[in-house]
Amino acid sequence: MANKFKILEDKIKEAHLSGGEKRIEAQHKKGKLTARERIHFLLDEGSFEEIGMLVTHRATDFGIDKEKYLGDGVITGYGTINGRLVYVFSQDFTVFGGSLSETHAEKICKIMDLAIKNGAPLIGLNDSGGARIQEGVVSLGGYADIFYRNTLASGVIPQLSAIMGPCAGGAVYSPAITDFILMVENTSYMFVTGPNVVKTVTHEEVTSEELGGASTHSTKSGVTHFSCTNEIECINNIKQLLSYMPQNCEDDAPIIAYEAANEKRPELNTIIPANPNQPYDIRDVINHVADADSFLEVHKNFAENIVVGFARLGGRSIGIVANQPAFLAGVLDINSSTKAARFVRFCDCFNIPLLVFEDVPGFLPGTDQEWHGIITHGAKLLYAFCEATVPRITVITRKAYGGAYDVMNSKHIGADMNYAWPTAEIAVMGAKGAAEIIFKKEITEAKDAAAKLKEKEKEYNELFANPYRAAERGFIDEVIKPEDTREKLIRAFEMLKNKAAKLPRKKHGNIPL
Repeated sequence: MANKFKILEDKIKEAHLSGGEKRIEAQHKKGKLTARERIHFLLDEGSFEEIGMLVTHRATDFGIDKEKYLGDGVITGYGTINGRLVYVFSQDFTVFGGSLSETHAEKICKIMDLAIKNGAPLIGLNDSGGARIQEGVVSLGGYADIFYRNTLASGVIPQLSAIMGPCAGGAVYSPAITDFILMVENTSYMFVTGPNVVKTVTHEEVTSEELGGASTHSTKSGVTHFSCTNEIECINNIKQLLSYMPQNCEDDAPIIAYEAANEKRPELNTIIPANPNQPYDIRDVINHVADADSFLEVHKNFAENIVVGFARLGGRSIGIVANQPAFLAGVLDINSSTKAARFVRFCDCFNIPLLVFEDVPGFLPGTDQEWHGIITHGAKLLYAFCEATVPRITVITRKAYGGAYDVMNSKHIGADMNYAWPTAEIAVMGAKGAAEIIFKKEITEAKDAAAKLKEKEKEYNELFANPYRAAERGFIDEVIKPEDTREKLIRAFEMLKNKAAKLPRKKHGNIPL
């Protein structure tokens, strides 16, 4: 019997050695943790239960049957983060470069199935050279099996992907289907085709970092939501993200204990500049309204004219969408519409209430936007808000012009409560443009056209550049002092906590993709 135990102990040691000491050392020299070290820092101490430790590949071509490693390049299992159950897979670059084989894929699929059945988040730690070439189409089939499960799990359980090394070719599509992607600067990259293929086909000279590094995808493409300076920061971001999410679509958003205090925030009274064209940072509004130090911004460096992220309000987890007047005056364009729409749909999937801060002068004009489909992309955000059944509240801080007023969670598309500050301007367009159209004849016939235009601008402003016409119609539920915003929102979300809304019966809608 002792001999049998010894055999087991030896196999466990072998599995923990992964691809061997030299390869582990090479991993460390690149500034990367090993697959097991990542799991150690991610999960609660002693909570990890490994599944499939002794699995090996079953391929025989090209002499690969002579080289086998226990676990076959991926560590899979379950454990807890802050006491909450999660499932995790961590690809091991020290074994065949973390390449995906038939059995590697089977291990990932097994824990994905368990995560869906048991309603718990799935976390993927990606560090792989791609499909295992020696296995051919079998490895490609393994990727497709994973993609299919990602899609089944979408909207059922939160799915987070951390890119901690290479992620190329077919490997990129699994993270792309998941809810949030995190990348590590200088050690991770994602692309469909690498620099060598790009050079051959398009003759472009580009490095892996330039083509698909963390900086590129967090600023240019928007593929990644978080760019992290190192792997520990990446892991800590995963933990923080999960703290705002329920376990699955059947659970409510997390609420932590909160003791009511003086909720007035007089600092908000002076945030809006006297000049309506002067910018201010909407983050100042968010940070004064939300619980202290609770705002976690998502997609911070992409489409900066809109700010999205998670926060807590009176201990309640909420999602925030806010126009950013400090960047492009807060206009809606293709990238900001897509960024916000994706975030809104995530929050709606997982019962996270939505708070919208609105200061939007309209959609960005120009041939570039029109030719690249601003109509369709803008409609994504409109669709996302219309479809959302979670509690939804909007606060108009300043401008709410044109179709953008409708899109930004207006009463007309199902918002539950709509507040406005006295500084709000709710109109079809800005006063100057409106005056030029409405009073065109009077202005052109006037002796002093410029003076007449200013006079008519003032007239239009007095009539429409305020929140009171909308309040008279009931489109705004209440005009409030900025200092009262936090208190009003805490009470309103508490009032809406049992909201029940159902969409018409359908297979699924057809969002304008």
